[in-house]
Amino acid sequence: MRRRLALLKTEHRDLDAAIYALGAADSQDQLQIARLKKRKLLLKDQIAMIEDYLTPDIIA
Repeated sequence: MRRRLALLKTEHRDLDAAIYALGAADSQDQLQIARLKKRKLLLKDQIAMIEDYLTPDIIA
């Protein structure tokens, strides 16, 4: 699970860089940027789910 989490975080950072690069290059391909952002959000949800699974609940 930790390996999967690391891979997801790496892909999330790569997508962030790609979105920034497309935006900085004044790209007219807004559809591509929207697809990358959607994929990034899906990755964020998966990362959160795995982190919640790996982090034990502490009852206070």
